[in-house]
Amino acid sequence: MGSFLRKQPSYLFILLILHLVAHEARTLSSDGEALLAFKKAVTNSDGVFLNWHEQDADPCNWKGVGCDSHSKRVINLNLAYHRLVGPIPPEIGRVNQLQTLSLQGNSLYGSLPPELGNCTKLQQLYLQGNYLSGYIPSEFGDMVEVEALDLSSNTLSGSIPHSLDKLSKLTSFNVSMNFLTGEIPSSGSLVNFNETSFVGNLGLCGKQINSACKDALPSPSNAPQSPSDDVFNKKNGKNSTRLVISAVATVGALLLVALMCFWGCFLYKNFGKKDIRGFRVELCGGSSVVMFHGDLPYSSKDILKKLETMDEENIIGAGGFGTVYKLAMDDGNVFALKRIVKTNEGLDRFFDRELEILGSVKHRYLVNLRGYCNSPSSKLLIYDYLQGGSLDEVLHGKLLSLFVVPLVGSISWLVVFKSTHYQGCEQSIYQNDKLSMPLLKVSDNFVLLKFF
Repeated sequence: MGSFLRKQPSYLFILLILHLVAHEARTLSSDGEALLAFKKAVTNSDGVFLNWHEQDADPCNWKGVGCDSHSKRVINLNLAYHRLVGPIPPEIGRVNQLQTLSLQGNSLYGSLPPELGNCTKLQQLYLQGNYLSGYIPSEFGDMVEVEALDLSSNTLSGSIPHSLDKLSKLTSFNVSMNFLTGEIPSSGSLVNFNETSFVGNLGLCGKQINSACKDALPSPSNAPQSPSDDVFNKKNGKNSTRLVISAVATVGALLLVALMCFWGCFLYKNFGKKDIRGFRVELCGGSSVVMFHGDLPYSSKDILKKLETMDEENIIGAGGFGTVYKLAMDDGNVFALKRIVKTNEGLDRFFDRELEILGSVKHRYLVNLRGYCNSPSSKLLIYDYLQGGSLDEVLHGKLLSLFVVPLVGSISWLVVFKSTHYQGCEQSIYQNDKLSMPLLKVSDNFVLLKFF
């Protein structure tokens, strides 16, 4: 008995060691903890995170995650087009063995985390098609192995940092359709890219886009000019004139819209009119309705009354930002209604402006945006409903007529046709698109306009 008691402490010590070893074996790796921080920062509706468990030893079997077979470190993270909504947390920089990061086609917002610069082995970074804002971090210049960098179709602002000059292996670069300003670095790897990498940023200038910066030194006045210089200067002058005219027209249109809204509120307040088409009508419950075209036989009250009857039976699709319903009026007319839940400041920033632009255009080759309802909890877009399925089916499956495809079901792109009798309208949309709406040219026949 005494011998057993003397040996008991050693048994307890061995059991304690075994327990610690087993606990250590079950502890999630640092890469896994960083990915769980990413999961916590965003919301998702398609179940991509269902097998991301804290109890796992490593994240190598998680959906969208790829690991090195020997070290078990995460080297690939592919969560593209998974309806992710939220910011990219700084913890992503702790996954510092990443070689490919694909987060494109989601609804991510907020700033780009400078901590991504810690991923010095990153070779492909795809963040296009989100709502990311703020500056491009100078720390991105530390990703010296990167070959492909795509930040297009976001809401980034500020200048392109000169630190990107260090990315000597860069072969694919795209920052188009943002709000970037200033001079494009004219040295290093960025000098190899043309205007397609920068299109849609009205504030950019530089050699790559054939746009001289305002602070550039003028050439001597007595320097001889060749005929080609004269042609270039005349063309530049015409472009400048067109730009000024476009800017004045845009400002004038915005002032006109503001005046119309003010006048509509004045009429409603003082005369109690219930049906004022084309103006914003403030309704009970904090909701408001905007109707763009005056050819609909419905009042705002009629539309809101019908909206209150919508339920799950009317759903015809779902997208990254909300659900699409089939709205049938009492007289048999049918519309497509997209309900967008308010989730971030980035969406609210552009909502009214983009809808005013699209609502002002009416063309037989462009599906009509009839109006929208703005309530405290969500935004409702009202379109013409056209039979034929979704654009996704056309791009990836059933090849239907492009005349009946746009904005049915859950879609992310408007189809804008280009033709001789449409040049004026298409040009107007494209100029406004440079302000906020990314445009993807698919062929000489049509382009795709990114919208929500």
